[in-house]
Amino acid sequence: MGVPRIEGNVVTDALHYEGSTYLYRSLQAQGLDVRFVRPREGRIELADLEKATDRNTKLIAISLVSYLNGFQHDLKSVCDLAHSRGAYVYADIVQAAGAMPIDVRASGVDFCACASYKWLMGDMGLGFLFVREALLDKVIRRAQFGQRQISHYKAHIFPYDQTAEGAANWEQLPDASGHFEVGTISETTVACLNHSLPYIERLGVEKIQAHAQSLITRLQKEVPRLGFPSATPPETKSPIVSFVVKDPKAVAARMEKANIDVKFDQHLMRVSPSAYNDQNDIDRLLNALS
Repeated sequence: MGVPRIEGNVVTDALHYEGSTYLYRSLQAQGLDVRFVRPREGRIELADLEKATDRNTKLIAISLVSYLNGFQHDLKSVCDLAHSRGAYVYADIVQAAGAMPIDVRASGVDFCACASYKWLMGDMGLGFLFVREALLDKVIRRAQFGQRQISHYKAHIFPYDQTAEGAANWEQLPDASGHFEVGTISETTVACLNHSLPYIERLGVEKIQAHAQSLITRLQKEVPRLGFPSATPPETKSPIVSFVVKDPKAVAARMEKANIDVKFDQHLMRVSPSAYNDQNDIDRLLNALS
């Protein structure tokens, strides 16, 4: 059948998350005009996004921080570009939330979402959605209905509390949960977040970012000397740094032997230090690569 006919186009980039790339490539195959901006030297240039965007663009969809190499968009600049063309911006902030400061209101982002795992230090099972309030029920509308969208539900079907129609009444929650939250939630993940979110707040996201950058700066300096070129722009302040690996299977075996957990994605080795790492961990990694 294909997707419903939609006037306009969607702009995204090749450093977006794999699940999102799958989504937009699938919609593209069904006839939606989707424009993919390719990276240059590990970056998505704003000028290239601008070239792909026109007055028919409805949405620019990005990962604020790329899971592949840690490239970090200037979110406000992307939003300014989109809004100047009459488009909206969706940002996947999974690889940023909890590890670097994000001001969704100052950036002007229209929609963004993150998950409870990764830098929020919870577990898989929950997600968080932000929608600019002015867009609720106008640009983006409720498509599913569930009991988590309401409060103070009262049924009037029993003796002494009957209405003529046996009706019920409730109060609609005014925030994003009242528009989009459905199903049940993972209570285990809630328990994790009840500990991890206060912990992150006590440490301070700015301090977490500064600590991670002290480790990443050293990695950016030392790892290329060992024959693994950096794939992450040096100006990036995200919690991810990636290096090009000619023989990922051999390097992965060395990491496993040294009990070091890094991520391999084809010929990229991704290192993601955080508050729970220190320079001793960097020493171990460098020794394993030597």
